[in-house]
Amino acid sequence: MLNLRQLECFVTAADAGTMTAAATRLYVSQSAISLAVGQLERSLGTQLFIREKARGLRLTAAGRRLLPEARSLLAHAEDVRTAGEEAGVGLRGSLTVGCFRTAAPFVLPELLETFASEQPDVALDFIEGPSDELADALLEGRCEIALLYDQGLRPGIATELVRTMRPYALMSPEHPLARRASVAVAEIAPHPMIMLDVPPSKDYYNDLFRLAGVEPNVRHYASSYELVRALVGRDLGWAPLLSRPQVDRSYEGRPLVQVPFDDEPLANQLVLAWPDGIRLTRRARAFAELCRRVVSDPPSSPAAAARPGGSPYRS
Repeated sequence: MLNLRQLECFVTAADAGTMTAAATRLYVSQSAISLAVGQLERSLGTQLFIREKARGLRLTAAGRRLLPEARSLLAHAEDVRTAGEEAGVGLRGSLTVGCFRTAAPFVLPELLETFASEQPDVALDFIEGPSDELADALLEGRCEIALLYDQGLRPGIATELVRTMRPYALMSPEHPLARRASVAVAEIAPHPMIMLDVPPSKDYYNDLFRLAGVEPNVRHYASSYELVRALVGRDLGWAPLLSRPQVDRSYEGRPLVQVPFDDEPLANQLVLAWPDGIRLTRRARAFAELCRRVVSDPPSSPAAAARPGGSPYRS
């Protein structure tokens, strides 16, 4: 029979990379970790690790399949353990969430502060990065829920729309189109441009121009959102962007101008994402509800409706 201690030892060993390091994390002997993992392997009838003297532990294919399920079981076990203690009080335990790198500065600080205020007994941590890394983190169980853009997501990820993002043109005040109330994608495309070179953002912006039937005149590529804004502030090019900072100056203090597109360009969708078929813990459901309150479109907007595919509240 499986037991939670065996699963805990397995997950800790997978994260630590060696039995010795796992034993240190769990404050037990190395032989206790080895025994628990061995018992789990015998119960399942399969090998979970390849033991390599020089490199430590390497997950087998079976181990990789088990790892996210084991993390989920341990998280829900924590839910069950604390259920009787939570009558009339907040949630407890730990929660790791993910957030797309360029969206993180705009949404994560408020979410972290508000969640800490509403659920002070939950230890909330986060992972930020590009969509492919966050998808790996979700499927491997390193984070339970994530905010990312709904573009190029791999199978096995369920989503719920929380905000529709519409692009705009960022320019310096010296740009010849900066005084316009709006601008067409085809009109500004010939002007030198700074491309935010972060997947899948780059693919999204290329689609924006493709649908307008034009090719962008890319002068520079930059993987940093603030570097893009700084280059625009120097009037080295304009940039299409989605996120809208509250400040209209670059890091160098140079003024910036946001000009909307006037031809209903391709919108992008910020979504809550989680592994399909996995029931979220109460901690993750509380975070999802907070995202709906803090991040989502106004209730009157058609974009506020959840996408087909279900909700993380399903049983």
